[in-house]
Amino acid sequence: QVQLVESGGGLVQAGGSLRLSCAASGRIFTGNAMHWYRQAPGKEREWVATITNGGSTNYVDSVKGRFTISRDNAKNTVYLQMNSLKPEDTAVYYCRSLIYWGQGTQVTVSS
Repeated sequence: QVQLVESGGGLVQAGGSLRLSCAASGRIFTGNAMHWYRQAPGKEREWVATITNGGSTNYVDSVKGRFTISRDNAKNTVYLQMNSLKPEDTAVYYCRSLIYWGQGTQVTVSS
C-alpha cells in the first residue's frame, strides 16, 4: 500500500520551531527524491524543499537559512525542521514522493 503520513504540525508563536515528519511506504521512498510543499489559505500550493536520495537539498528562497530538510533512509521518513517561524509560514504542509501526496499537517504561526 502506498502511503505518506505527515505529522508534527501545530500552533507555535513567531520565532518558534517545529519539526515535521513524513513517513512513507518503502516502495515510494527508497531511491527517490522527497519533497515538502505548503498551501496557505487562499493561495496556491507552493514547493518548499527537496532532498534527493543522495542527500542533496534545495529550498525556496523564503525559507533558506530557517528550514532544514533531512531524511532517514532506515525509517523511510523525511523531516522538515522549521526554525525562526513567521506568521507567513502558516499553511498546510504536504510531503510528496513521485506522484503521491500525504494528507497534510497544519502549521499555524501566531504573531
